[in-house]
Amino acid sequence: MGGPAAQNGITGRIVTYVRHKKGDVRHPNVGGPASWKSWVRMTLLALLLLWFFVIPMGLFRGVQYSTVVESAEGELLGARIAADGQWRFPQSQEAVPERFAKALVQFEDRHFYRHPGVNPGAIVRALRDNARSGHVVSGGSTITMQVVRLSRGGERTIWNKIIEAEEAIRLECRHKKREILALYAANAPFGGNVVGLEAAAWRYFGRPASELSWAESATLAVLPNAPASIHPGRDREALRNKRNRLLARLHERGDIDFDTYRESIEEPLPDEPMPLPGYASHFVESAPKGVRTRSTLRFGLQKAVEEAIRRRSDALASEGVADMAAIVMDNGTGEIVAYVGNSSPSRDRPGVQVDIADAPRSTGSILKPFLYADALEAGTILPETLLPDIPVNMGGFAPQNFDRQFYGAVHASDALARSLNVPAVFLLRKYGVERFYEDLKARGITTLTRPAGHYGLSLILGGAEAKLTDITAAYSAMVRDFSTSLEMTSLPIWYTFEALKEVNRPDQLDWRLIGSVRKAAWKTGTSYGFRDAWAVGMTPEYTIGVWAGNADGGGVPGLTGARAAGPAMFDILNLLPESRGWFQEPAEGVVANVCSDSGYLAGPDCPEEEPMLLPQAALDSEPCPYHGGGEFALPPTMEWYYRPHHPEYVTYGKHQDAVMEFIYPSSGSVLHFPPQMSGEAHGAVFRVAHRRGNDVTLWWHLDGSFIGETTFVHQLRLSPQKGKHILTVVDSNGESISVIFTVL
Repeated sequence: MGGPAAQNGITGRIVTYVRHKKGDVRHPNVGGPASWKSWVRMTLLALLLLWFFVIPMGLFRGVQYSTVVESAEGELLGARIAADGQWRFPQSQEAVPERFAKALVQFEDRHFYRHPGVNPGAIVRALRDNARSGHVVSGGSTITMQVVRLSRGGERTIWNKIIEAEEAIRLECRHKKREILALYAANAPFGGNVVGLEAAAWRYFGRPASELSWAESATLAVLPNAPASIHPGRDREALRNKRNRLLARLHERGDIDFDTYRESIEEPLPDEPMPLPGYASHFVESAPKGVRTRSTLRFGLQKAVEEAIRRRSDALASEGVADMAAIVMDNGTGEIVAYVGNSSPSRDRPGVQVDIADAPRSTGSILKPFLYADALEAGTILPETLLPDIPVNMGGFAPQNFDRQFYGAVHASDALARSLNVPAVFLLRKYGVERFYEDLKARGITTLTRPAGHYGLSLILGGAEAKLTDITAAYSAMVRDFSTSLEMTSLPIWYTFEALKEVNRPDQLDWRLIGSVRKAAWKTGTSYGFRDAWAVGMTPEYTIGVWAGNADGGGVPGLTGARAAGPAMFDILNLLPESRGWFQEPAEGVVANVCSDSGYLAGPDCPEEEPMLLPQAALDSEPCPYHGGGEFALPPTMEWYYRPHHPEYVTYGKHQDAVMEFIYPSSGSVLHFPPQMSGEAHGAVFRVAHRRGNDVTLWWHLDGSFIGETTFVHQLRLSPQKGKHILTVVDSNGESISVIFTVL
């Protein structure tokens, strides 16, 4: 086929010809010499584009930055120096402040916004000036070239200057002018070990760069040109003159008016570098290293909480209580909004550097509300169920109430509000140690590293350790769970809050009588040996956790949660916004009749009962065991300790089978009597409760042998030999009881 196009029969390819005077030549698109040249041109163009748009290699690679922590609002809380000993803040996402940007451009590179990274005119002038003076007086570098030099380092040679110019052009192709200014501001030297605008603004003026005056901005703009001049004793007059000349230029350009110029040139130069803010010091110390962290801490609240804790802690220091920690959490978000790892960091003492808020400490009674809520949800108890409060020895564990008294029987809510230890132990035994142990782990208590059996019943009285961070978070989660589900499942939490709002306050103020008093559900805890004092308070919006004690674990007589940690917790409560309301009783639940005396589900013999909204599981709980024929009668030991605190209790328990009961020991006990200094065993006091009390005589028999009789107070001190024994007591009516125990 002829014509301008011909079909190639072998390849099927269309070959186009163009008529020229010297003959037919193939179109450049189809191979041949012209096509090869086109490919070369396209390759060169691609390489050129790649050269333009690829960032120079190694731009500030390997630079080490300070650790910087900001508040939720962006305020600087604190910083730690970089690993290389420099104060160099990580680059901020915010733009370079306008005052500094204008001052810098006027001082370093007036044509910055017009050149492509290199200013040929400036280079020519620099060569001319250097030739005239016989030495280097000007480098002709643009701000962009200086960014490259700051990144690359090295000596100022002609060859390095060429490389800087080449990479500056590439940098301009890839970055906006404002981004290049930000790179310069973040990495320029400002004297000593201060690098970058932000670090310089804080070190020399004590505030962020965005708040600097024109004079301060001009000072920092000229400083990288001669960073050593910032230090007292150096040529500071030359620094002042540079600054003032720059201010004059800014005035001439119309950037500042005459009054501003006149005031600015009178401002003094900064003196020695200032310390950086030191808020939330332990929080800052634990922040990710070498990066900028925007925390959830609220700046104003953090400052106020630190001051409140400082005052309380300094007052306690004279009594030997050196340390205090506090946390405030927003219940809606679960975020920490104030964090004091340890009080008064400027007060020199051992342990001041310890972040107590994140250190495991003995829990004391601070876990009791969790057990109360869990037992309610499971139907183990009802809100007002009577719990035993009597002497008990459970495998060598003999809990005592803080006041060393026993009350016989106490309603569960009252036992929680008064933080009684013995009823809590009885409740834990009834609910189950393993079960409660798993509940605590599910609540985020991270310090339970041993099996449940290791802690045993002491788990509820401080036998385990926990962190203030975990405890506060667990209480906050309880509030959040309640707020997000006002259904039957939240009833146990509501009853818990109701009990905790009745806890006596350290200031003895009654929120029911004084309208201005802040209402809070709160709980205290004191560990064995007076080593740890806890207080946690809750409102619908916030949870506050406070710990007081000594970081080294030393105990202080009289140290309690109510006395040491409680007042600080209420100080913080008064700093928070007013609560919008109180915890509202859930509308959903099952209504059941409850015995007015015992708090159990009402039985057929309960004379007085009242309806109560309860969780579903409560319907499967035990009915009242203390009524028969309309008579309210407790078991002998509970009755023995209950009657002195309840004069209205007059029954003699005619419907009860038992008329007397061993207070100590319980059946199956294993006893150990440590030898005294004389080498003889001191033994123990064995005690019996009888319903008729002083009106009866008891005869005691050990292993079948008579050993004595008692009237009025039924107790004997015995020192049985090692081995298994049977102790039997008989009253004047022929009633008898026995207990089997073993002495090791």
